[in-house]
Amino acid sequence: MKVIKNPKTIARSVLLAEAEAIRNAVDLLDDQFDAAVETLLNTTGRLVVTGVGKSALIGQKIVATLNSTGTPALFMHAADAIHGDLGMIQDNDVVLIISKSGNTAEIKVLLPLLKRTNVQLIALVSARDSYLANHADYVLHAYAEREADPLNLAPTTSTTVALALGDALAVSLLELRGFTRQDFARYHPGGALGKKLYLKVADIFPHNQCPQVLPDTSIKDVIFTISANRLGATAVVNESGLLVGIVTDGDIRRLAYKHDSFWQLCAQDAMTSDPVSVAPDEYAVAALQLMQEKDITQLVVAQAGQVHGFVHLHDLLKEGLV
Repeated sequence: MKVIKNPKTIARSVLLAEAEAIRNAVDLLDDQFDAAVETLLNTTGRLVVTGVGKSALIGQKIVATLNSTGTPALFMHAADAIHGDLGMIQDNDVVLIISKSGNTAEIKVLLPLLKRTNVQLIALVSARDSYLANHADYVLHAYAEREADPLNLAPTTSTTVALALGDALAVSLLELRGFTRQDFARYHPGGALGKKLYLKVADIFPHNQCPQVLPDTSIKDVIFTISANRLGATAVVNESGLLVGIVTDGDIRRLAYKHDSFWQLCAQDAMTSDPVSVAPDEYAVAALQLMQEKDITQLVVAQAGQVHGFVHLHDLLKEGLV
């Protein structure tokens, strides 16, 4: 009778097998890795990544990671290379070939052709004594004793190790190049990730109104000002135009509950003095963090006490930061 395993048991076995293979890859790192990184740091060309099958898919992900972290890279399928795509390779490029066995037919055809171009070759390979490893200038040993499936056939552990080594290569290059958050933002301008890295308060607040009242403005006019500008608040400024407080619609409601003579009150009776504010050149994500910490939905934008405008939680929602 066939025993059916629990899916979680199978999953744990797969994850442990792949984690163990990555741990083993740590011990296999040697001077070849250092030399490969040094070569890539010094080249004026690009890193061309190639492979077939599942290795090709891993190669495409590695290329994406390299490009987004400051290393110019492109993918060339090994099968297409021998049918015209070899022309993609330029004199100063370096080629990274990914293969588990290092003995596939496509690799054996491609290698002599690459050798004629005089480019430097990096092998990312599981079999250290393979055709590919023996003909490469540098070898990144992505050893996988066996795959994670019970048949030892499906590329699982081997592709995971190859992917992890690709990440290690990309991050090594990133750190040694001194790649910064600003560089990352330059390569990731789209989506919430990019906006967190480059969007500033100054890019947002000019679209909003800038409601302001004086400390002695009547509570009735304060309500009109808040309602007319639809930000849920107004800044309170002195005669010199400097920020002294903020009145929110919540402040108005709380004040109305406390005072029978509500309509005789003015802005300074309702305002929060020395309110939390944000500078125009601050990152929008920092404004969001400040709102979350203070449990508020709007911030006065001010610099040197001068009010410039407001940024609202809804603005950050529209930008996809929340």
